[in-house]
Amino acid sequence: MATFTVRGKNIEITPSLREYVEKRVGKVTKYFEHVGEITVLLTVSKGRHIVEVTVPIQGGIVLRGEEATMDMYTSIDLVVEKLERQIHKQKTKLSRRLRGGSLKTEVIEAQEKEHPVDQRDASPEYPVVKTKRFVVKPMDVQEAIMQMNLLDHNFFVFRDAETEEVNVVYRRNDGNYGLIESGN
Repeated sequence: MATFTVRGKNIEITPSLREYVEKRVGKVTKYFEHVGEITVLLTVSKGRHIVEVTVPIQGGIVLRGEEATMDMYTSIDLVVEKLERQIHKQKTKLSRRLRGGSLKTEVIEAQEKEHPVDQRDASPEYPVVKTKRFVVKPMDVQEAIMQMNLLDHNFFVFRDAETEEVNVVYRRNDGNYGLIESGN
């Protein structure tokens, strides 16, 4: 049985809502032998009901899904569907990464017979169709954000002027900026 952490922002987590979350989101555990603590964040913001689910799986793999609708129960249902689609589409890659039968492929294959899945991402390798090269110039974070905005991109790769490490700045959905630092 999976353990759950269900938190709410601007919403009270009633026993019936918690039970619904555990029942619906718990469906993804049938695909794996070992699942860590499942984290579910339910948020109500400007009339939108947002569900964020994080499912840690053995081997350092993390499934994550987010959905937003005008109804919390609909958002929960949609995020579960999204997670199941991810599992089906990545079945081959997951089974290779999770050696020792941790992925229950027979469950996935039984469901695929009932409901065929888009097979575009089911190949064992991701095809790389184009390679680009560019110089990663040394600059500070503020200059990198300015460059990203000038290019009208959602992310920008740069080399930190002080540490010489390659980092990424990105635009978040909330309009703020994030930084991904390379490190060991």
